[in-house]
Amino acid sequence: MTTYRVWAPEATLVEVEVDGVPQPMERAAERLGWWRAEAPSGDYGFRLDGGPPLPDPRSPRQPYGPNGPSRPVAHGDFRWSDVPWHGRALPGCVVYELHIGTFTSAGTFDAAAERLDHLVELGVDFVELMPVCPFPGRHGWGYDGVAPWAVHEPYGGPDALKRFVDTAHRKGLGVILDVVHNHLGPSGNHLPAFGPYFTERHHTPWGAAVNLDAPGSDEVRDFLIGSALAWLRDYRVDGLRLDAVHALVDGRALHFLEELARAVTELGEATGRPLFLVAESDQNDPRVTDPRQAGGFGLTAQWSDDFHHALHAALTGESQGYYGDFARRPLAALAKALTGGYFHDGGWSSFRGRSHGRPFPKPYGHRLLGYLQTHDQIGNRATGDRLSASLSPGRLAAGAALVLTSPFTPMLFMGEEWGASTPWQYFTDHTDPALAEAVREGRRREFTEFGWAAEDVPDPQAAATVLASTLDWTELRCEPHLELLDWYRRLIRLRRICPELTDPDLSAVRVGYDEEKGWLVVHRGPYRVVVNLGGETPRSVPLDLPYAGTLALFGDCWPGDAENSLFLAPDSVAVVRVG
Repeated sequence: MTTYRVWAPEATLVEVEVDGVPQPMERAAERLGWWRAEAPSGDYGFRLDGGPPLPDPRSPRQPYGPNGPSRPVAHGDFRWSDVPWHGRALPGCVVYELHIGTFTSAGTFDAAAERLDHLVELGVDFVELMPVCPFPGRHGWGYDGVAPWAVHEPYGGPDALKRFVDTAHRKGLGVILDVVHNHLGPSGNHLPAFGPYFTERHHTPWGAAVNLDAPGSDEVRDFLIGSALAWLRDYRVDGLRLDAVHALVDGRALHFLEELARAVTELGEATGRPLFLVAESDQNDPRVTDPRQAGGFGLTAQWSDDFHHALHAALTGESQGYYGDFARRPLAALAKALTGGYFHDGGWSSFRGRSHGRPFPKPYGHRLLGYLQTHDQIGNRATGDRLSASLSPGRLAAGAALVLTSPFTPMLFMGEEWGASTPWQYFTDHTDPALAEAVREGRRREFTEFGWAAEDVPDPQAAATVLASTLDWTELRCEPHLELLDWYRRLIRLRRICPELTDPDLSAVRVGYDEEKGWLVVHRGPYRVVVNLGGETPRSVPLDLPYAGTLALFGDCWPGDAENSLFLAPDSVAVVRVG
């Protein structure tokens, strides 16, 4: 027999329907608004006041998709390998973001696991999976998930995710999972039928906010925290990336993020593993990662879009949208991000039309993830074009060097390491024809307003869009991909053997640059990362100390006329020792 439980505080009659047979549920005495029943194990749903069966809000498995019946999962039956995995702390590590559906042509956990040796050879420490909760159809980014305790069946379901995590751990790789607590997808979201999971008290870009502070919010917070802990406990992932935490609107004295961080810390102490949380936040507020004892929320790290925007503007010259704040003096913006963490630290943001942010604490650069490309920064472009579509290999190499020698926690996006020629576009597989057409037209309208022709914007619902976005692993057999891949490997090895390159103290970083000539030098202990982005002209770059040798080079360089200088060819980058 299986014990079925559900929170449905406003219902007067609740039944659990198991394999098509409804059975009455009783009100649980121990928790207000909860119902329980003992019944045989099988595919099940809950009937509220005589309505149709609905999936369990805490469903551990949706074998027939978001709208079908739920299925119990016996997590204790999975046979984990005997190889011990004690976890790994995030500071000093390199993260690799990937999307299961397009990492391989098969688009499954098992197929992705077969490619993990590539990541081991690359030298990264953590694999960050984009969301894997169920969503309509087969293909999607995962941010329209609707069952935050379950695993997308086309990827392989619950056991396949466990096999992936187990394989990663055997190979020495940690696993981070991207989870979405700030909204649910527009199709298959049955939570409002059960209780006040959302509130009109606050609004987000997705509509009514998740209920974190209105009546009934105790249970909603428990629902989300329970989901987070289940990934860390039942699937043994090492950390969670929290999508858009600025949309988790909470007016309570104890903020939801602080409560979640405390629960994760307690689970880590109980399991003996260093579990952690990484936020995506648009607020440039260091309180997200400040310790709880210091009045912060206590998350381990957060993504750093400021560093990305400054680096992107310096490499591409783009100035549209939010790049405008960084493109006026891109090398100065990059220098500020490298030495201050945030570019917007309380000053004016023309994109927002107001001041933005506050200063970041200098000793803790590792609390920021630094990156050249992410799923957002590629996929939210009209055609999903990667930097490799428009930049020379030398500029790609320069961007990689600035990320992998930065005081931040570096993160790569799948295929970046070899300059993948495949784009990464926005794709969906909505089964509701009206929703599919609305998404298609909305995507076209978004970009035609900026001058794009409608026919040039990929159709999110087309199978060709997913196919175009899938990595082509045959590129690893030829140039220029092999040269760039070797560069990434060398840079990551340098981080291993040169501790100064992982020093997170922003106050120890100095940056010299010449905006007009296009050169930049980052000081990292006895090492200098020297970059020439100055068009087609070799540049003489001044060093503060005598040049003492080159550790890594992409392009060409030679000693300058003066003892404390280095000539660098156009679109070249060198990591050198001085002294």
